[in-house]
Amino acid sequence: MTSRIIVVDPFDYVVFGGTGDLARRKLLPALYHRDLDGQIPDEARIIGVSRKPQSDKAYRELVKEALEAHLKPEEMDKKVLQRFLARCFFVGCDATSEAGWPDLAATLEAGKDRIRAFYLATSPDLFGPICDNIGKHNLITEQTRVVVEKPLGKDLASAKATNDEVGRIFKEEQIYRIDHYLGKETVQNLMALRFANALFEPLWDNAYIDHVQITVAESLGVEGRGDYYDTSGALRDMVQNHILQLLCLVAMEAPSSMDADAVRDEKLKVLKSLKPITDGDVNTVTVRGQYKSGVNEQGVVPGYLDEVSNKSSKTETFVAIKAEVGNWRWAGVPFYLRTGKRLATRVSEIVVAFKEIPHSIFGEAVPANELVIRLQPDEGVKLWLMIKDPGPGGLRLKRVALDMTFANAFKVRNPDAYERLLLDVVRGNATLFMRRDEVEQAWTWIDPILQAWKESDKAPKPYMSGSWGPDEARDLIRADVPTREWHEKSLTME
Repeated sequence: MTSRIIVVDPFDYVVFGGTGDLARRKLLPALYHRDLDGQIPDEARIIGVSRKPQSDKAYRELVKEALEAHLKPEEMDKKVLQRFLARCFFVGCDATSEAGWPDLAATLEAGKDRIRAFYLATSPDLFGPICDNIGKHNLITEQTRVVVEKPLGKDLASAKATNDEVGRIFKEEQIYRIDHYLGKETVQNLMALRFANALFEPLWDNAYIDHVQITVAESLGVEGRGDYYDTSGALRDMVQNHILQLLCLVAMEAPSSMDADAVRDEKLKVLKSLKPITDGDVNTVTVRGQYKSGVNEQGVVPGYLDEVSNKSSKTETFVAIKAEVGNWRWAGVPFYLRTGKRLATRVSEIVVAFKEIPHSIFGEAVPANELVIRLQPDEGVKLWLMIKDPGPGGLRLKRVALDMTFANAFKVRNPDAYERLLLDVVRGNATLFMRRDEVEQAWTWIDPILQAWKESDKAPKPYMSGSWGPDEARDLIRADVPTREWHEKSLTME
């Protein structure tokens, strides 16, 4: 089976921060892959922008080095590489002054009838000045969009301020707030599983589902970003955006269509239905941890406090939360959310745990069915069922999985999330991007947790690098049902 490739309309992609880590690691390789698949038209241009001037030739050499560093050798096609490099241009431009803006305007004039996408791959404090200068120099056309990277604020107030800054210049329908998790193949397949199959949706409620687990685990630590991470922490870095978006896709009602606002309306309803967590219950439904030195997939690794300047930091590198969606469909069904750095392995997945059968006729306990949706690595879906163990003699039960690992089911390369999202911007399809009210409602739920932690004298619970987090996370999931466990065996997809 092969994917259908549709060439998009001509565009200019203007990447502010065009020499930065995100551009080199993700954006440029993603655009190259789309060119390799023949999806980018001949007229399209990629215009890197950063403060320090350089020639087009020098920038193309930087692009070439980035592609060689982040792509496999077999993905490097000499003819396509030359074509791609010829699309790349550079403009030196200072976000906070007049320097370079007339040059950018002159460069864009040649493509004034094309789709124009501004990608702000910069620190959030530059979003406002960049947008102001885009407006001041009349660079917005009827076909202009702006892409905004996370983090969108550190709390509700700063998120609103950032949204106001961008919203002064761009209309809401022109703003694409990117969350790369929503571009993952398996995340979108969750929508297909639920709403394109009669099998699951009738069972998708509190009558049949016992609980839901969402795990986003990283084996790496802060990796040289300690002082930045120390101002953020796991709750802001992962829960407020990625994990809450996954929760929304699991819990949302069926939208009236796949129209962007129809989908985002339903996600917003979920966020508004989340039971608030305040200082009165924060200690019983949340756990925060901080990794110590230990041994994991990388070998012997240092502790968090060894990697940051503030040796008394209380920044969390691990979070576990019991969340509740207060509506008829999900009343009484806990959503257990978990994320952390320096955990046992790198994996992201959703586990939908169904209720046990009401009575076993087999003389033994029968494990409940589970739907395991793996986001990374090895994207795929497994439905765990009970069958008879083959062979003569007594009737013995065995737990097996109906397995749809995408790499095996579809003999095509699984595209990176940025590949899809970058061209969705060109297409004008905002379905996989966050709307302003979604972002702000997520912060409305997160802020009280942050405030309660801030007012508490308790430090994050220590956990050994290479483990699955502090013991208190196990206590959290066992609090309602003593036999309930985090699905760490499922994380190996056994």
